[in-house]
Amino acid sequence: MNVSTSQLCPTARTFAQRLSSTRRGARLARLLAVERLTAWETSLQVVERAEHVIAELAANAAFHGRVQGRDFLLVLTLDEATGILRIAVSDTRGECHPATAKPSERGPDDESGRGLLLVDALADRWGTEPRPPSGKTVWAEIDQQAGDREQLLWANSAANAVEDGQTL
Repeated sequence: MNVSTSQLCPTARTFAQRLSSTRRGARLARLLAVERLTAWETSLQVVERAEHVIAELAANAAFHGRVQGRDFLLVLTLDEATGILRIAVSDTRGECHPATAKPSERGPDDESGRGLLLVDALADRWGTEPRPPSGKTVWAEIDQQAGDREQLLWANSAANAVEDGQTL
């Protein structure tokens, strides 16, 4: 009797890490995420977008969501079937909801308040959800296919500019 077994490939890759709610923890979140996404052979453009999003969300968790002695949680999920990278950062300050300020509400010398504007610009979707018992999760999603389309459009516009004699 000849029986063949097929192995199912996972459709989602996940990375989760608890990090201290400090500047060092936020920096480490960014570095570990870039390393993991690179190991997953994620496109460079998606890695770069994700790096900025993670830096902002982790910094917010360390600065605004900090509770003495409590860590924040970084979870990356890459759904290979849909091509969606989900970045989730959870902290223990559920009562502290993120708010985005309009660019006009920020002065040119303000040192904070622009992080979620960057997340909004770089992510295809983002939002918040409660994390029982008393925390919250801020998540962002990046479509890999959208990133590839943007890269292709940029490459095409660059090629057209070179053909027209323009410099980039």
